[in-house]
Amino acid sequence: MELTWHGHSTWHVDVGGTTLLIDPFFDNPNTDLAAADVETPDYLLLTHGHADHVADAGAFTGATAVGVPEMTSYLEREVGVEDTIGMNIGGTVECGDAFVTMHRADHTNGLNTGYETSLGTPAGFIISDTKPTQEPDPEATTFYHAGDTGLMSEMKDVIGPYLEPDAAALPAGDHFTMGPTQAAIAVEWLDVDHVFPMHYDSFPPIEIDTDEFVREVRATGSDAEVHALDGDASFTLE
Repeated sequence: MELTWHGHSTWHVDVGGTTLLIDPFFDNPNTDLAAADVETPDYLLLTHGHADHVADAGAFTGATAVGVPEMTSYLEREVGVEDTIGMNIGGTVECGDAFVTMHRADHTNGLNTGYETSLGTPAGFIISDTKPTQEPDPEATTFYHAGDTGLMSEMKDVIGPYLEPDAAALPAGDHFTMGPTQAAIAVEWLDVDHVFPMHYDSFPPIEIDTDEFVREVRATGSDAEVHALDGDASFTLE
């Protein structure tokens, strides 16, 4: 599984040749790309409707969009996306060679278009190359994109022990999401081998020192490897 961070919460994930783009927002300082530079993925995954997560959705109308039904309905009606998969919390859908499970995120989900309207429950996605079951699969490779969540007990009680992510991308910029301290607790609860901070340094309120995040992870006793990727850099998860 190939993971590429394009700054903020924008990730490109390749699972066996199936490509997924999560939360496209290329107007951030950690990428050298514009949306027009990016090849349309097979699937477009959207965690929630804030502008810093859906701003460039209109550049990928050829992808199959995945989100809660309120989100996919909006994309069909207002953005021009033709193919969508509306799913909801706890569900798993097959997307090519990937299995995508949706879990809630503790956040808000108003649409930023000059007025406020809800686009349903904010979410995160657990992406695996095998279908999740109660039987542990040592051969599975699984990546958790947490969306814009705060710390929540489901990480410890459900996502970590049952969905078993190997790696997680966690918001760590504080102010609007978890900061380094609570994100580090999430790392311990999830029991992942690799963690990637995201949703930081895009604008002043969420500027952090990633070394602080590393120190906080170590303070929990977790031995997870922390990868503060450069923008547009990739990591192979095996």
